[in-house]
Amino acid sequence: MKLDDLLKYFVPKETAFFPLFKEDADILIKGSELLKDLISTTDIDDRDAFIARIKATEKEGDRVTDKIFTQLNKSFITPFDREDIHALASSVDDVLDNINAASQRIRLYKPKALTPEMYQVAEIIGLVALQIEIAVNGLSNPGKNRDRIMNACDEINLLENKADHVYNLAISVLFEEEKDTVELIKIKEIHMSLEKSVDKAEDVSDVIRTIMVKLA
Repeated sequence: MKLDDLLKYFVPKETAFFPLFKEDADILIKGSELLKDLISTTDIDDRDAFIARIKATEKEGDRVTDKIFTQLNKSFITPFDREDIHALASSVDDVLDNINAASQRIRLYKPKALTPEMYQVAEIIGLVALQIEIAVNGLSNPGKNRDRIMNACDEINLLENKADHVYNLAISVLFEEEKDTVELIKIKEIHMSLEKSVDKAEDVSDVIRTIMVKLA
């Protein structure tokens, strides 16, 4: 038996990670709500304000991620494998990073209009963020919350498939209807950032599934 495995029987596991995971998930939800507000507004001043708030939220998420890494470095016994804690924090951060990337592309490119499909994907990102929160919060008691955690992971994967469908449809319509090449590129780039946010959410699901397998 490895020393780390032996020590787990005698040394309490570090529980400070779970409030940080919850805080990270809450920040992600806030970012996803701001994204929906950004895409639904047609007022330029409101749009700029939402973009600034998303950027601030992304920075807030970065600070929590840094706290998780700091806690990881100073913890002797962790609730699950160190590499999985690092991967979980990084993947949640990646979702928020891509929400911010989409908003920054909207700021830089200034498209003539944001499409209904963009809002559909933003809604999916919001639903994904809620499922991430459910799964992450459940990790504080994985045995008791196993079904809830796994159901949330399943839902994230279903939502990712739905986002893929919306993205493919949006790109098809874009190339068929948009005659302005520059505008086409702008819209496509924004769609790609939104889609990448959902792809990164599936990475969160994969990490959590790995954790649950190891804890089984």
